[in-house]
Amino acid sequence: MPETTVCVSIVTFNSSRHIRRCLEAVLNQRDIELEVVVVDNDSKDETRAILDEFRGRIRLIANPVNTGFAEGQNQAIRSNTSEWVLTLNPDVLLEPDFVRNLVDAGELDPGAGAVCGKLLSVGPGFQSLPRRLIDSAGIYFTPALRHFDRGWHQPDGPEFDQQEYVFGACAAAALYRRRMIDDISMNGGLFDSDFFAYREDADVAWRAQLMGWRCIYTPSAQAWHVRSVVPGNRRTISPAINMHSVKNRFLMRIKNATPGLYRRCWLPMTARDLVVIAGCLLAEQESLPAFRLLASCWKKAWERRREIMRRRRVTDEVLLRWFRFDPFSEPLVADVGRKAAAAVLAPDAA
Repeated sequence: MPETTVCVSIVTFNSSRHIRRCLEAVLNQRDIELEVVVVDNDSKDETRAILDEFRGRIRLIANPVNTGFAEGQNQAIRSNTSEWVLTLNPDVLLEPDFVRNLVDAGELDPGAGAVCGKLLSVGPGFQSLPRRLIDSAGIYFTPALRHFDRGWHQPDGPEFDQQEYVFGACAAAALYRRRMIDDISMNGGLFDSDFFAYREDADVAWRAQLMGWRCIYTPSAQAWHVRSVVPGNRRTISPAINMHSVKNRFLMRIKNATPGLYRRCWLPMTARDLVVIAGCLLAEQESLPAFRLLASCWKKAWERRREIMRRRRVTDEVLLRWFRFDPFSEPLVADVGRKAAAAVLAPDAA
């Protein structure tokens, strides 16, 4: 039987603090053959010099400008034809069996287009923390159309030790099936390049759900993540990322929100919109350019929405079960997959 092929795709931008140890951990993965593609977005620090140390063991794509995380990942994904692609942040440190365990979990269900493992929190420079805390066990959405990492900063415990279906995977370390990539990609890319950075993984997860693909969480695949974008603490985040966060909230909505979701969630959704807009006007004026950029993307976003809704395969009933204020998951059993696959509908775009 032919060996499963996996590409690890990493996008770097001034990543010298973490990239050496990240790559060492990738190249030390057990029981699986990997192709490693690194896209460097015109780093100005020592990143390029460090990447040169791995010459012959990685494939480097050196961009003359910073194209953003989303397009950088698209470049890496397009550069190979592997059965699986692991998107990986340079500030993630993999345990030796991480990729093998992700692939094994993905092979349990051919309708699973993404697999995520148990990401654990670690300090800058991969410094250990006093307690073992969850960074991400998949992502979930609320009725206010906010998305969060499941388990964020909770102590690791038995509730995170079961294989489950979750809404989607955090792209800091997400394994995507090539068949799903080919199925849901738009304009030649899995990720929407207009997002530049932030929320691009939630956008992919939402589009995948609409098109009938599932995501598996498996706790046997463990890694450590230095999280720089911390929920609820926008003052520690660069103004550019905050601005893209605002823009991408509305871009993601335009593309993916169905009429049934609007009817069910209009009140919390509208309340959150008002909070975001008021925050930009009163406290975070640096994010106001988000609305200008949103206007410039408006036509493309609606064209993509029409395409997504044309290709949509699931009913609102199937989709809406995921939009809850508390994190939601489903057991990894065959019946769930059959029910999700049976609920097929391709309505016209709203």
